[in-house]
Amino acid sequence: MNRALDIGRLPLVLALVVGVAVIVSSCSQSTGSQAPTAPAISASPEASPEGTEPEPSPTSTPSQNPSPADSEIIAASLSPLTGLPQEEPASVLVVKLDNTRNALPHAGLKSADLVYIEEVEYGITRLAAVFSSHVPHRIGPVRSARITDIDLLEQYGSPGFAFSGAQRRLWPALNAAPFVDLSANKDAADYSRDFSRRAPYNYFFDGKVALKNAKGVSTDQNMGFLFESAMPSGGSYNNAATLQWGYASARFVYDPLKRKYAVRLNGERATAEEEDGLQWADTVVIQQVKQSQSKYFDKGGGNTPHAETIGQGQAIVLRNGFAFPVSWSRPDAKSGTTFTQTDGSTMAFKPGQTWIALYDERRPVKLKPKSR
Repeated sequence: MNRALDIGRLPLVLALVVGVAVIVSSCSQSTGSQAPTAPAISASPEASPEGTEPEPSPTSTPSQNPSPADSEIIAASLSPLTGLPQEEPASVLVVKLDNTRNALPHAGLKSADLVYIEEVEYGITRLAAVFSSHVPHRIGPVRSARITDIDLLEQYGSPGFAFSGAQRRLWPALNAAPFVDLSANKDAADYSRDFSRRAPYNYFFDGKVALKNAKGVSTDQNMGFLFESAMPSGGSYNNAATLQWGYASARFVYDPLKRKYAVRLNGERATAEEEDGLQWADTVVIQQVKQSQSKYFDKGGGNTPHAETIGQGQAIVLRNGFAFPVSWSRPDAKSGTTFTQTDGSTMAFKPGQTWIALYDERRPVKLKPKSR
């Protein structure tokens, strides 16, 4: 009987519930005709419920361009010295190498990010190889430092610098330079003689071990270089370039199958100890510099010229079988070097290894054009 009474009262209970709902709804809208406002969303992540993200502002629109933070992430994933993928910044090592026929084949040079050619006494040249992305155990043959190296290296911060020695009068300037001295005078344990070669072309350096143990070596940084796979406009067809010093030469010949430049040094194909045995360049820069006599002379009376890499001047960039006339600028010793096309845009290098010849602006550059 009680159960029947409860069932009988059910319609009345339902009616009361519906009535209360109607009264609550009317009270919430009784203050004029203004629409209800949504609760404010805080920009603070802490105010969001756990596991959710704050709603975007209705006035913001997606951008097709990456944000500065995205740009930094993208830039950080590429080496500033090669434009190739790199997980994190890496220490910089510069090694001074012989550049005569007796030096061939070079060891480790294929792993360099950049290779500089600079003139020394008697119209011969030396190489300054910059390593960061990959640092080999065996690099050489190693030779001595010159006055041009001091200014050239400072744009890399405080890189490790490996060289066999220097003339006595140059040592005070070298000691005052900001690079980390990894010369044979300071780090003899990482140098060795290869007696299968004749001296002085048999002095080799263990770059990987030396760099691992070195203190205060700077990591790679933005040097002002731009790397892009896409070809820039403004170039002219070109097959080869030849540079001539007093008793040295360099020639870069474009190979359309490899899409690289075959490197020839002093009349011979530049060779390497590595498996494929040949030196190739992805981009070649002929940086025309003011060059003058320095106060340094060797024992035979030969003068060491000084190439001015701080300032500005003209240059020629070779990539993908094209030659581009550009200008270069480096305002001070700590700044990198930028290369600019005639339309004001930054010249894009091809990602990979770059060779930069510091070439006296008074010397002619021989370019060999090619047909389409």
